Amino acid sequence: MNPYEVNAAPPTTVDLDLHLEPELSEGKTEVAEQTSLDSVEKNGLTLPYSPDAFGDEEFAEVKYKVLKWWQCGLLMVAETVSLGVLSLPAAVAGLGLVPSVVILVSLGALATYTGYVIGQFKWRYPQVCNMADAGEVLAGRFGRELLGNGQIIFLVFIMASHLLTFTIAMNDLTNHGTCSIVFGVVGLVVSFVCTIPRTLAKMSWLSLVSFVSILAAVMVTMVGVGILNPDNVVEATVKTNVYHGFTAVSNIVFAFSGHAAFFGLAAELKNPADFPKALVLLQSVDITLYVVAAVVIYCYGGSTVSSPALGSAGPVVSKVAYGIALPTIIIAGVINGHVASKSVYVRLFRGTDHMHKRTWKAVGSWVGIALGLWIVAWIIAEAIPVFTNLLSLITALFASWFTFGLCGIFWLFMNREDGRWRSSPRKLALTGLNLFVVGIGGCLCGLGLYVSGKAIHDNPSNASFSCASNLS
Repeated sequence: MNPYEVNAAPPTTVDLDLHLEPELSEGKTEVAEQTSLDSVEKNGLTLPYSPDAFGDEEFAEVKYKVLKWWQCGLLMVAETVSLGVLSLPAAVAGLGLVPSVVILVSLGALATYTGYVIGQFKWRYPQVCNMADAGEVLAGRFGRELLGNGQIIFLVFIMASHLLTFTIAMNDLTNHGTCSIVFGVVGLVVSFVCTIPRTLAKMSWLSLVSFVSILAAVMVTMVGVGILNPDNVVEATVKTNVYHGFTAVSNIVFAFSGHAAFFGLAAELKNPADFPKALVLLQSVDITLYVVAAVVIYCYGGSTVSSPALGSAGPVVSKVAYGIALPTIIIAGVINGHVASKSVYVRLFRGTDHMHKRTWKAVGSWVGIALGLWIVAWIIAEAIPVFTNLLSLITALFASWFTFGLCGIFWLFMNREDGRWRSSPRKLALTGLNLFVVGIGGCLCGLGLYVSGKAIHDNPSNASFSCASNLS
């Protein structure tokens, strides 16, 4: 059965656990045209009709659906493996070595599963190309507005994190050579210029540069802290409290928070069935790198390891590491900026010729949207100039739901008919797992808001919109 076939008879059974994959031919999704009906029926579900955002691109001037799986995987790696790894050694210092490794591996495995659920949801509802579309499937117009706006706000906060890290890096490289606001503006301009290409395929090679950059920077940092502190004391566990412990957990969650962009990345795949390959590439890289980098840097950096971690290797090595990391600091933010801009652009021009044209209106609108979002990100970065606090706030508000809670809701929604939640022992176990995932999202959100709000309130620096150095 082709799960994309319109008005298909409902199947007797639908396995949405591990095998819901589209039947594709040479990378082309078979979606029947719908011109006169207001709704379509897919697998027994009646949904508001929403065509593929990019439509038929055979003769298009600008083609989006050309990504190969490894290009998508590189984009996912570059988008996810960036700022997160810089905060992990400090998280290990706050929790202790053993709890941190357990949490890292557990959350990494859970993030792999929730990422796969996003792929399942995309296969089941091929019109979905962002969180707004997913929200429309779940709850109509209200869901579209809630998840669509939430996704854009989340991505803009991530963009702000990258601008903030850029100012930290420049302050370190130049010994605070000028006002931090100036460095922020420079980061804004560079990031905006790199966001101008409209298709993700043109950014896939930049993503490779980004990954090589952060990998090299982490290696340099590990060598640097090893030379500087060869006899540091390692603590298997540490005494902590809810405030400090949950701040550390939030930073670990943020390291796996790329899910908000997954629908947008999957939408530009030439063959949507290749999404699991890209996901496996991402998760195998990030879990391995996170555990190795966090453990090694903590073991030598100790309880006073800084966040971002590149500042823990001594003045000279720190400058080298920050210099090497500059490409990933910029590019990873640019990918998130591109996905945010694409979400707005698709909403404005979906179903029109402007999606595939290089007219003044099409290009000008794209440039204007990207510039506007980067300006908002710069304002946020200047208003919350403490790296750890900003990560904690982002995680509480958005990553808790986009990475975990919502994915559990997606699975429960897809399996809600005819008692499939408890149709077999395996289904019952998966139902329990996804309810647990939803609970994790709610817990991370509630406790995270308390922790991040207190941290921002108690911050004594009063450095918002300040020229002062923001080095840890």
